[in-house]
Amino acid sequence: MTAQEIKEFCKEQGLTYKQLGELIGMTEPSVKTALSVDKISNQIEASINLLKKIKEQEQELKEFRALKEILINLTKSDK
Repeated sequence: MTAQEIKEFCKEQGLTYKQLGELIGMTEPSVKTALSVDKISNQIEASINLLKKIKEQEQELKEFRALKEILINLTKSDK
């Protein structure tokens, strides 16, 4: 994982480096330093990959809940 990929992820998610740091257990200066020298540790990469997975699953859950509401409304209208 490169610093650029992390920067793009932050931009996509609307995260500041401070917020990212809080989510992965780092300080903002530590995040900035790692990104500025493009030295991404295995721990940082693993944390961000887990964070990405959580974001994906949150989106899937949101979609399933919307589908559930549609199905509930369809069954109500059939009665």
